[in-house]
Amino acid sequence: MSTPTTVNPAPAVAPDGRLAHFPVTLFSSVMGLGGVSLAWRRAATVWPVPEWPHLLFLALASIAFVVVGAGYVLTWVRHPSAARQELRHPVRMAFAPTVTIAILVLATSLADLAPGLASVLWWIGAVGHLAATVLVLSAWFGRPDIGAGHVTPAWFIPVVGNVITPLAAPAIGSVELAWFSFGVGVVFWLGLLPLLFQRLLTHADPLPAKLLPTIAIFSAPPAVTMLSWQSLTGASADPVSRVLYAATIMFVILLIAQVGRLRALPFALPYWAYTFPLAASAVAGITMAGQAPGFGYDAIALTLLALATTISLAVTVLTLRAAGRRRICVPE
Repeated sequence: MSTPTTVNPAPAVAPDGRLAHFPVTLFSSVMGLGGVSLAWRRAATVWPVPEWPHLLFLALASIAFVVVGAGYVLTWVRHPSAARQELRHPVRMAFAPTVTIAILVLATSLADLAPGLASVLWWIGAVGHLAATVLVLSAWFGRPDIGAGHVTPAWFIPVVGNVITPLAAPAIGSVELAWFSFGVGVVFWLGLLPLLFQRLLTHADPLPAKLLPTIAIFSAPPAVTMLSWQSLTGASADPVSRVLYAATIMFVILLIAQVGRLRALPFALPYWAYTFPLAASAVAGITMAGQAPGFGYDAIALTLLALATTISLAVTVLTLRAAGRRRICVPE
């Protein structure tokens, strides 16, 4: 795959017309930045590192949520037909639940700093994501126009997002609802995994180049499942955690092995697909480093933390630059 030698200018779109193309996928920026915030918060409990990176990324995630949320609400107010069309798109509909996942990630990040606000966000995110799961699954069940060619790693988002619910449930939410969400997320993750492997490993209908960054999403389900399992059970480096940790690290290694073709891709919003999975993997790695001390665990955790932090900042800069050049919110 070669890098394009020329870049086409963004289509000329009137300012209000650009709003009609405001993508729901931008909520993944909140997930990524919030995930890095959680990684630094966990790091501060394991190593003698400062708290300010956690607070900085939490502030960035909060700002992103306000800005993206305002833009998305305005899209529904001024261009409701365009917003509805995006939610019905066979591929893009899978990204719609990033809204509720972003809320859950913010709630988890705020659990210690503002437990009252975090609790409100947690309930909105937890219940809202279950509703989003039902809506997306109903579309997959009932729409004959959605076929094997529409299956992408983003399909994990609507169902596996439920596994995020238990992370802060013992402190600010309901453990019973968290167990319910956990069960939904794990069972449907395991159900979808073979479908994704079939498409990616057989190459019968390869992913479009623009969506290749979404292969990073494979590492998120085992990482978050490990963390939620420990949150719900109080386990510490038990066999279940070790198996999920191993799966997480292997998926990250496989992602890194694809860097040769991934780095040739021009920047696009799917780059945000790298951020939350790497951040979740970093949290899992740091957690295991604290529970099973050893140089190997520390080295892996530090590498993941540096990688997640660097890539999240880089994608943020690239997104702001693209926005400044009016290459976001344009027709595809």
